[in-house]
Amino acid sequence: MTESKTYPLLPLRGLLVYPSMVLHLDVGREKSVKALEEAMIDDSHVMLIAQKETSVDEPESDDLYEVGTVAFVKQMVKLPNGTHRVLVEGVERAKVKEIKEKEEHFETTVTALQEVQGDRNEEEALTRTLMEQFEQYVKISKKVTKETYDTLADIDDPSHLADMVASHLPIKIKEKQGVLETSEVKERLKRVIDIIGNEREVLQIEQKIGQRVKKSMENTQKEYYLREQMKAIQNELGDKDGKSGEVAELKEKIENANMPERIELVALKELGRYEKVPQSSAESSVIRNYIEWLVVLPWTTETEDNLDVPHAEEILEEDHYGLDKVKERILEYLAVQQLTQSIKGPILCLVGPPGVGKTSLAKSIARAINRKFVRISVGGIRDEAEVRGHRRTYIGAMPGRIIQGMKRAETVNPVFLLDEIDKMASDFRGDPSSAMLEVLDPEQNATFSDHYIEEDYDLSNVLFVATANTMSTIPGPLMDRMEVIQIAGYTEVEKLHIAKEHLLGKQITENGLTRNQLQFRDDALMKLIRRYTREAGVRGLEREIANVCRKAAKIIVSGEKKRVIVTEKMIEELIGRPKFRYGQAELEDQVGAATGLAYTAAGGDTLSIEVSVSPGKGNLTLTGKLGDVMKESAQAAFSYIRTRADELNISSDFVEKNDIHIHVPEGATPKDGPSAGITMATALVSALTGRAVSKEVGMTGEITLRGRVLPIGGLKQKALSAHRAGLTRIIIPFENKKDLDDIPESVRNDLTFIPVKHLDEVLEQALTGEKNESK
Repeated sequence: MTESKTYPLLPLRGLLVYPSMVLHLDVGREKSVKALEEAMIDDSHVMLIAQKETSVDEPESDDLYEVGTVAFVKQMVKLPNGTHRVLVEGVERAKVKEIKEKEEHFETTVTALQEVQGDRNEEEALTRTLMEQFEQYVKISKKVTKETYDTLADIDDPSHLADMVASHLPIKIKEKQGVLETSEVKERLKRVIDIIGNEREVLQIEQKIGQRVKKSMENTQKEYYLREQMKAIQNELGDKDGKSGEVAELKEKIENANMPERIELVALKELGRYEKVPQSSAESSVIRNYIEWLVVLPWTTETEDNLDVPHAEEILEEDHYGLDKVKERILEYLAVQQLTQSIKGPILCLVGPPGVGKTSLAKSIARAINRKFVRISVGGIRDEAEVRGHRRTYIGAMPGRIIQGMKRAETVNPVFLLDEIDKMASDFRGDPSSAMLEVLDPEQNATFSDHYIEEDYDLSNVLFVATANTMSTIPGPLMDRMEVIQIAGYTEVEKLHIAKEHLLGKQITENGLTRNQLQFRDDALMKLIRRYTREAGVRGLEREIANVCRKAAKIIVSGEKKRVIVTEKMIEELIGRPKFRYGQAELEDQVGAATGLAYTAAGGDTLSIEVSVSPGKGNLTLTGKLGDVMKESAQAAFSYIRTRADELNISSDFVEKNDIHIHVPEGATPKDGPSAGITMATALVSALTGRAVSKEVGMTGEITLRGRVLPIGGLKQKALSAHRAGLTRIIIPFENKKDLDDIPESVRNDLTFIPVKHLDEVLEQALTGEKNESK
C-alpha cells in the first residue's frame, strides 16, 4: 500500500471502469457533475466507484463498493440536453478508506491496491488458456467481434489483459467488481477464465434451446418461432430485460397512474395485447404509444384552488389596469365556488381588439386561483382531427390538441386558453368549430371523447377561456355555449396608466436600461399615444416605447448623455415625425360631409362620408369599397330623402337634374356594417340643401324608409373613437341609451350623447342653421 490520497468521488450506475481502460461516460447527476468540475480544477483525477444497486438515484457511502478505479479525466463536454459527456482513462485500482460529503459532492480518501505478481511461467500459461477460451467464446458469441479479439491478443501484460477481457464480457456488475477487487494477477486470470467458461456453457445451452424450439415449431410461422425462442432464452437465463421487462415496467406505470377503474382495465387489456404482438410488428409501437398516452394523462391529479377573493383581486389589479367587468366575473366565480365547492368551470369568451390584454388576462386568472395554465392557438385550424384527434388505425395518429393540452397541464383543473377562436375555419376535412361544441358545453364536456383515446375524458373541472377579436365570425351554436365578455379599447387616460405601470418598466429592463438612466414625462407618453399610435389596445404603444428605449440606449452607450429624460419635444427627435394627426374631427363645418362612427375588429374608428351633387340624369354612384349592407343603407337614405324632399326644402326634381356621388374615403379599405344609415342621410341632405354639418358632431345609427333610427352595436368602442377624434357631440339611437353605462366615466364627461328616434332629430342636431353660400 502507498500513501493515502484524496479525490472527488464519482459513483457509476450499471458501469465499471478498469485501469488502462478508456471510456466515454454520460454524467447527469448534479453531485457527479460537481465532482468532475472539482477534479478538472485540481489535477483532473477522480475516483470511480460502482453502485451496488442501479436503482438508487442519490447513493450514500453504504451503496458503493469499497474498491474502485482512480481515473484521469481527459475531456469533458456539456451536451445540449444538459448532461456532460466525459472521456476518462483508468489509472490504478484503489481502496476506499473514508468518504466525506462536502457541500456539493462527495470526496474520498483512498489507498492504491498494489498488484501482486506471481510466477511468470504460471501467469503465461494462464494467459494462453484465457485467450484460447476467449477465442472459442468469440466464435459462438455474437456479442464480441473478431476485431475485438485481435486487439486484445496484442496485449502482453497479463494484468491488463485480464481486465480488458472482463470488460468485454456480458456479465453482471457484481462479477466485474470481483475481478476489479482481485489484486493478485494469477487469481484474476483464473477468475476471468472461470467466467468465460460459464458464459460458453450458457451459449451452448442457448444453441440447444434453439434447436429444440426449431424442431417443435417446424410447421409454424417464422415470426412465432422467433418469439418462442426469445421466451425460452429468457427463461433459461433468467433475463427479465427485453420485452418482458418492458411489459412489467408498463404495468407498474399503469398501477401508479391513479386511473379510474374502467380506464385501468382498458390499459391492462391493451398491455396484454402488446405482450403477445411481436416486437417487430408495426402494431406493437401503436399499442405501446396508446398505453403511454393513457399513463401520462392526468385522470385525478389536481391543484388546490386558492379561493381567497381579496388575494385574487389583488393579483388581477396588479397585472391589469381597468377591465373591471372581467375581473368582477372572475371574483364572482371564486366566491360561488367557495360557497358550493361543486360549481362547474365556466366557459368565458373574451372578445376585443388586438392588444387589449386578452391572453395575458387568462394567465393572470390562472395565477390568481393557483392553477396550471395551458394555451393552444385554434386560429387557422381546418381539420376536425386537430380537436378530436385521429383514430389509431391511421399511421402517425395522435390525440387532438385538447388532450395534448391536458397532458402538458398535468392536472385535471387547469386554466385552458383557446386563443383566436374566431379564426377557426372548415373545409372537406370537417368543421373544427362543431368538434369544439362538446369541449365547451358544460353539460357534455364531462364525457369528452377523443378519437385516439376512445375513452371518455372529464373536462368539467377545466376553466376554459376563449379569446376572439370579433363575434361575427364565431358560429352561433359555439357562441351559445360561452359567456361572452366584451373588452373594448382603452381610453387615453387608461393607456397612460398602463404605460407608466406596466409597459415602461418592462421595456426599460428588456433594453438593458434602468429607471435612473431613462425617464418619461407624462406629456411625452401622451404624445406617443395620440400621434404615433391609432389602436384600441396598447401593443403599438409598447412598440413605440421600445423604439424610444433603443434610441436612448444608443445615446447613453455612445457617451452623449448619461441620463435621458424624454419630453414631448424630444419624441420627434428620437423616433421621427408623428404617424397620425391628433383627432379625426373636421377643422370646420363642411357641406356634404358627415362624420360617422364605425366598429371594427381593431376597435372603434371614425368614418367620414362625403357626398357631391353635380348636373346629370339622376345617377347614384357609391364608391369606397362598400359592402352590400352599406350600399343598401345609402339606397334607403336616398329613398327617404326623395319622399321628404318638400319638408327638407329640396327641389322635388333634384333626381332628374343631378347626379349624386357618395364616397367613403380610404377606398382601399373594405367597409360594411349596419350603422352608417343616418350618417349617409345627413351628408346627402347637407349636400342637397347647402347646410353645413357641424364639425363637432359624430353619429351612428341605421335608418328605415320611414326615417326611424334603429339601434346599433359596439357603442362603447365607437364612443372611444369619437373621444380620440376630438368630437364633442355624439348622436346615437334612442334604444342605445342603456349602453351608456358601459362607457368609461372620463369619456362620458367629455362627450354629449344625443339619443334620437327619427332622422328629423338627427338633421336638427347635426346641420347648422344657415345655408352655406359656397355651394
